[in-house]
Amino acid sequence: MAEITVREFANVVGVPVERLIAQLNEAGLVGKLAESPIAEQEKSQLLTYLRRLHGKDDASAEPSKITLSRKTVSEIKIPADKGKIRSRLVKPGVAAKTVAVEFRRTRTYVKRSVVAEEEEAAKVEKEHGIAGPEGLAITDLSPMPAVAKFELVAEPEIHIPEPVVEVAPEPEPVLVAPEPEPVAAAPQEVEPPAPKSEARPHSAPAARPRPETPAPRQGERRDAPAGADKSRFGRKELHVATDKSGRRKKKAPMQRRFVPQNTGKHAFERPTAPVVREVLIPESLTVAELAQSMSVKAAEVIKVMMNLGTMVTINQMIDQDTAVVVVEEMGHKPKLLRENALEEDLLEKAAGGDQNARAPVVTIMGHVDHGKTSLLDYIRKSQVAAGEAGGITQHIGAYRVTTDLGPITFLDTPGHEAFTAMRARGAKVTDIVVLVVAADDGVMPQTEEAVKHARAAKVPLIVAINKIDKGGADFDRVRQELSQIGVNSEEWGGDTLFVPVSAKTGQGVDTLLQTISLQSEVLELKAADTGPAKGVVLESRLDKGRGPIATILVQRGELRRGDVLLTGTEFGRIRAMLDAAGNPIESAGPSIPVEVLGLSGTPNAGEDAMVVDDERKAREIAFFRLDKGRETKLARQQASKLENAFQQMKEGESTSLRILIKSDVQGSAEALSESLSRLSTDEVRVEIVASGVGGINESDVNLALASKAYLIGFNVRADAAARRLVDESGLDLRYYSIIYDVIDDVKAAVKGLLSPEIRETIVGVAAVKDVFHSSKLGAIAGCLVMTGVVRRKNPIRVLRDDVVVYEGELESLRRFKDDVNEVKSGTECGIGVKNYNDVKAGDQIEVYERTIVSRSV
Repeated sequence: MAEITVREFANVVGVPVERLIAQLNEAGLVGKLAESPIAEQEKSQLLTYLRRLHGKDDASAEPSKITLSRKTVSEIKIPADKGKIRSRLVKPGVAAKTVAVEFRRTRTYVKRSVVAEEEEAAKVEKEHGIAGPEGLAITDLSPMPAVAKFELVAEPEIHIPEPVVEVAPEPEPVLVAPEPEPVAAAPQEVEPPAPKSEARPHSAPAARPRPETPAPRQGERRDAPAGADKSRFGRKELHVATDKSGRRKKKAPMQRRFVPQNTGKHAFERPTAPVVREVLIPESLTVAELAQSMSVKAAEVIKVMMNLGTMVTINQMIDQDTAVVVVEEMGHKPKLLRENALEEDLLEKAAGGDQNARAPVVTIMGHVDHGKTSLLDYIRKSQVAAGEAGGITQHIGAYRVTTDLGPITFLDTPGHEAFTAMRARGAKVTDIVVLVVAADDGVMPQTEEAVKHARAAKVPLIVAINKIDKGGADFDRVRQELSQIGVNSEEWGGDTLFVPVSAKTGQGVDTLLQTISLQSEVLELKAADTGPAKGVVLESRLDKGRGPIATILVQRGELRRGDVLLTGTEFGRIRAMLDAAGNPIESAGPSIPVEVLGLSGTPNAGEDAMVVDDERKAREIAFFRLDKGRETKLARQQASKLENAFQQMKEGESTSLRILIKSDVQGSAEALSESLSRLSTDEVRVEIVASGVGGINESDVNLALASKAYLIGFNVRADAAARRLVDESGLDLRYYSIIYDVIDDVKAAVKGLLSPEIRETIVGVAAVKDVFHSSKLGAIAGCLVMTGVVRRKNPIRVLRDDVVVYEGELESLRRFKDDVNEVKSGTECGIGVKNYNDVKAGDQIEVYERTIVSRSV
């Protein structure tokens, strides 16, 4: 046989080349490389060394371990049900298939001496760490006794393969392919077999494919005769042992998996307790979103809400409070979602800083024309009241006045009842309220409202009794009337300071300023004058040349030009700041009112204003507030539409007067909307379609035309395009500068839309004494007029036992033989009732008249 190289021999044996070279060196064959030839004698020398190394140098030595394998084959019959095993029993009359089942058992016996040697070797290795070659401990190497006694050292694992199921149309014997012989019989280190894993249920294995004829290797002929020895490289089968006594590694038997019997049960178990979920609830969501968060159908949520007394649809928006009730009703745990986390973080950053003394913010309140603005005018030495339309204040004026006792910020709120919301807004941002009461007029309704706002804001109250220089002034009467509404002076045992003043002559003004300063010292007003500014919007307007302008009262921090300001849904970088006199300033601290330019729009009066780090964050918060406002508005509109639908079904369709308002400032627009909405009645509803700030443009006219609304401009005018569209369409556009005129005109319009009231007045009652029959007129009732006058043209009612039995009119009225137009009380007459001949003695004929009375609001 031709020599082969070490690499080819390693491929034939199936070991790495490096390992084979190392074993050759240990066997004394030094200098062998991968391409070096290896002879038959060298192979025998290598085999002898390896057998001696593993204690197998003696061919006649008895084995130390014996493995016994047994195999049994049996057959079972199962019904043919689409190839699936349904039962192990064969039902009568059902076609069956034969299945061959093979059982294999394996037992391993080890010599007792071998076990003892292994235990001794492990003990020595543990104590001394002495190991022999290939990791074997060096122990007693004495030969085995002549008679070997085997002991089953441990119960071996008896492997009983699961039944091998092979379904075939006809029963046939199970063919087990013979285990292939290894190419080389060179002894190698055999690793102990891995522990057999527990068989898992699995689907039926596919039929074993028939072994294919391997492709011819290099040097092998395809036309080799049958039975010829074949090996790699066209050589004979290699056996380094001449007697072929080398032990081959026996291949482990193939494992077969068992097909589990279908019992007809599924693995799902019904839950024993209801599933309770934690539901995240935002400020507003639809019914469908709420149902999805609870993993239920929307119909169940609608049913629960119907049981709670609320009719909803699947796409209707509901608020957070309603959603919480529904979630708790359905057995889940609600968790409120903090959607305003950005705003809260912004407020936390804005808080802090050193607290220093600040100027007081004083709000002047009182009834209209009691001299509030005149008093403030005298204090700040300007003529503000002369510029007001109609002599009344219709905006919130913020002024900072420097006195001998320190600076004071004054807020002048309107006194008309339409500006209740504006006065309330002024009371919320103020420290002290000065109530102005005219000495010659006394307490008025708006005076009582101002007292209520001051108490609601929990701020101290100072009463300034104005017009003491005017004739008819009665100081004691004013004090008595104020005591009736709970405002008592200190002289009368109360806690309110009363100061008589005159806005015309200046009498008592210094005393009033001293009282304000004293009260502010008692309050110990402090605020942080450094850090990001925070304030409140007092007023906003839209200037044609400069854009949106907002009047802001700084409450904390320092507001500088160039800061990014966020207020409500509007934001922007401050381009310019102006004080109350219109002078540009660079910064403003606490209790200083300023006008700010640079916002994206006109914010609503009363909105909080705060400085943000960057414009991107301000835009994000503004858009979030805008989306939240839209959702809230949509929810309210849907609820309002539903309520209106039920109301219209109950009361019938009502007439509405639609109005669109454009004003110069936001406060006036709010006041007009509130005042006009109060004019609604059961029959006529005043509906404010929209209200805004700025001039009237073409879009406003189109909106009024589409909604069939009246357009009102309060201190604003329409541009050229809007005027042209108004002229073409004939829209009713009216301009106003005083709120009284707006209310009066709308009240007149509502009055015209009211249906007239029809009143009935009884003018006479006649008692029927007897009934006569006429061939021409039918039944004639002989009557005696008891009260009033009976007229022929008036309608009548016939009463029997005080119950109306007929309603109609008179056909004839006679006094003896003469026809008359009326019969007075105490006179007898004959009455013929038209189209009614069932008049009886004892009845009463009631004569009445209808009058139409126009209704007013």
